[in-house]
Amino acid sequence: MLFNHYISNMAGCGVMLTALAALSLGGCYGSGSPSVAANPQSISFAASPVPNIDEHTVTVSATASSGLAVSYSSTTPNVCIVDSSSGVVTGKASGTCTIAANQPGNTLYAPAPQIIRNVIFRFSQTITFADAPFLRVYDLATVSAVDSSGLPISYSSITPNVCSVKSGTGLVTALSTGVCSIAAGAGALEATQTISVSAPPSPTTVPGTPTGVTATAGDTPNTVVVSIGASTSGGSLITGYTVLSDPAGITTPGSASPITVTCPSSCAGYAFSVFATNAVGSGAPSARADVITAYNVVETFKEPATRPNDSIFVGSFTYNSTTATVTNLSGKLSESMTGGVVGYPNDTMTWLPLNNQLSAVYDPALGGLLVTTFMLPNKNTLSTVDGWAPGTWLHYEEQDTAANPGNAYAMIFVNTANPTATLTQAQIDKLAYADCAPGGMMGGACMTGTTKAGYGIIGSMHGYPVSQVITKILER
Repeated sequence: MLFNHYISNMAGCGVMLTALAALSLGGCYGSGSPSVAANPQSISFAASPVPNIDEHTVTVSATASSGLAVSYSSTTPNVCIVDSSSGVVTGKASGTCTIAANQPGNTLYAPAPQIIRNVIFRFSQTITFADAPFLRVYDLATVSAVDSSGLPISYSSITPNVCSVKSGTGLVTALSTGVCSIAAGAGALEATQTISVSAPPSPTTVPGTPTGVTATAGDTPNTVVVSIGASTSGGSLITGYTVLSDPAGITTPGSASPITVTCPSSCAGYAFSVFATNAVGSGAPSARADVITAYNVVETFKEPATRPNDSIFVGSFTYNSTTATVTNLSGKLSESMTGGVVGYPNDTMTWLPLNNQLSAVYDPALGGLLVTTFMLPNKNTLSTVDGWAPGTWLHYEEQDTAANPGNAYAMIFVNTANPTATLTQAQIDKLAYADCAPGGMMGGACMTGTTKAGYGIIGSMHGYPVSQVITKILER
């Protein structure tokens, strides 16, 4: 526990608090706030359930020595999910499911140290193919398979004289008439799909319009990677492709999919289409594809009173650089007043799920979007004009009702010209978070992180943003 460490380091409202004042927090965070006693508590788990093969649902059970209700969360959401109050765990894929149990305390008890239990789910593994595409000689098409246990799929051609395939994407090229056999492998399991490759049409024509065209940000600045999902050849070997930009101005030839496009400066605002060429001529261009890319984000707020633990937001989002829009920002926010003496990423802090992106505002002075995701599906967090904007503290007795038991959010900054660019100090100053989830050691106040430069006030425990790192999620 960091409680004693917190008492020895806590300072607020510009003056050093005594241990008694720190316990009540009333002198800093407003009269009427309930005092917090430092009574310790602990959590114990019952024995972990052992699911049978293909059993999807089990229940975990934990109790707190204080008698207060325990809440559950999954730290492995790709493997399992859990009901926060009942402890009912649902397996989604084979593997180790890790469940965390938390008890945030109240006016009598300090938060309990988080404990975890592992549940191992095992599902019969099957690989299922989507319908086989229609292929003629020289055509391109994409095969798709899914592994029931959630493992990634790798493709290979069993008949390389008839067809080839890209291992990561399933893009098949028909080379000759016959039976094309594609293997999809996941771990030790493999499944096969056969595709009949027909003779080319006669007479030969220009290639058909490419379909399934996608565009994502490249690994180097000012580049875009354009991929083709399918294209009919017209009966003659496709000799190349040409990528066109919208707005016009960028034309990039390529011999095969994918094609890397270099923009004269930023690629922001551009969409891209592709046409194919064979010996007869060039076909029609595809529908334009927006540039859509997935990113990870890690945001750090320094918390002087709870070192070594800081408030950390870890999440992901999708960015459409054609329309300059962010969607699906979600992740988790640490509660720095929980946990032990080892900081992130090997911490034992309690983490709150923030899976509701409810705000995205463009700031022209900063050149990007301030995007906010919330714990609850509403913005009701802080007592400000709009109910949540940074720069104001709130007492949870105003918030802790059946209709709205407390909320939390994290705000990130996305540079619309280059999301992975290093932030300036002015951009860092506009990052913010607020944790108003009930039962924390802040007594009647929310835990917040802001700067005076950004919002006119530093966080409620003197927490403030220090960094944000955005990285592209690499594709297979």
